[in-house]
Amino acid sequence: MGDTVNRQILLVEKPTGKLGPEHFRMVNGTMPETKDGEVVVRTRYISLDAANRAWMHGATYRAAVEANTVMAGGGIAEVISSRAPGFAPGDIVFGDTGWQDYAAVAGKHLTRMPKLKPMTHLLSVYGIAGLTAYFGLLQIGKPKEGETVVVSAAAGSVGSIVGQIARIKGCHVVGIAGGKDKCHWLTSELGFDAAVDYKDGATFKALRAAAPKGIDVYFDNVGGDILEACLSQMNNRGRIACCGAISQYDGVPSAHGPRGVPGLIVVKRLIMQGFIVMDFMDQSAAALADLQSWVASGKLKVQEDVIDGLENTPRALIGLLAGENRGKRMVRV
Repeated sequence: MGDTVNRQILLVEKPTGKLGPEHFRMVNGTMPETKDGEVVVRTRYISLDAANRAWMHGATYRAAVEANTVMAGGGIAEVISSRAPGFAPGDIVFGDTGWQDYAAVAGKHLTRMPKLKPMTHLLSVYGIAGLTAYFGLLQIGKPKEGETVVVSAAAGSVGSIVGQIARIKGCHVVGIAGGKDKCHWLTSELGFDAAVDYKDGATFKALRAAAPKGIDVYFDNVGGDILEACLSQMNNRGRIACCGAISQYDGVPSAHGPRGVPGLIVVKRLIMQGFIVMDFMDQSAAALADLQSWVASGKLKVQEDVIDGLENTPRALIGLLAGENRGKRMVRV
């Protein structure tokens, strides 16, 4: 294996404004060695997530990505060699492989994945996206049959699954997405009851028309103005699951967030809770069983956006931040 090239994409500088291709560079690195307690893996699919951009700002729930290092990112990979207990060559794992062909990762930071086909589902519906949607909606949002559930970034990897699970649970589901095409896709293909195009400008009015009984559960992927519009239409004892704030990640964060929040929360007795999917991993087997049965029965449609080639990873992330994707975006290395 000694002469194999390990292509790597480095973050050459941290962006101060919008992320661009000039912030990345592809290099030929050396093959990693297998040290004690580590596993060398070959990356098969790289997950693209809005969080990738947040990591460039500073430490979040993981350390910040520093300039001139391999760009961080989760991936599905195949074990090539192992000096960690519980991992053998040929195993399929999920971990922070980074944007490269081969990586050495501590065994304790890898998750063994079931050998499911297609492998891409391990990054979408059976991966972080599906589990984030499942736990965020069901454990934090706690929707009841007949309630109104609103989800932002509804055409994205998490939002598209949140809305479908809410439908399965018998809720009135409203998706907020950018553009007429995405909105039409949500209602015609994924079974959302209504969709609101935030690019139309009249989000508040459109939301009121789509959710005439008010909002019981709001799954927030964006923060900012859309969170503000939803907050004002929440019903008493409504629940807000805070998953992300993509409107604040790329470029200069907008200074204003939702205004008038404390008063609304008190008067309406709202619960607003942030969460990270890792908090619920001890319950992942039950979640995966539900997700698999819904996919098998056709109640849950899986939409994936697979881009070929490691060299296209920077552009794929930039496009994701601009809202190009439908469903889970990933790169086939």
